[in-house]
Amino acid sequence: MKLPKVTAAIVALSLSGMAAAQGWTPGAEIVGQSVQVETNGVVNTVSFNADGTASIATPSGRQIPANWTATGGKLCLSSGGASECFPYTQAFQAGQPVTATSSCGATSRWLASGVNQPAAPTQRAAGERG
Repeated sequence: MKLPKVTAAIVALSLSGMAAAQGWTPGAEIVGQSVQVETNGVVNTVSFNADGTASIATPSGRQIPANWTATGGKLCLSSGGASECFPYTQAFQAGQPVTATSSCGATSRWLASGVNQPAAPTQRAAGERG
């Protein structure tokens, strides 16, 4: 099922061409962040929440509730009973636009203005000797 026009305009995404991050957890870089999505000249903003919910802000200021997942090499957004998934094999990079075609055939340009940095590896404390 195709997403409503405004939602479909937001959801078209492919993350090919982005730098891969070692130890990357899909979606971790966009939790708490917003991504601008331009489709057919219309720019919407998708905000990704840690609980799997999202909010799509339209140019008119309307907020559309949505849900998102990032598993199995795909980023999926759903709203109003419709869902679209997109190839998602590499992390978003701040300021680097990504152009992709959705499963419904809509081509969009995604731009993250900011992303979360991967967590630094933790070192285990050395055991006591003696």
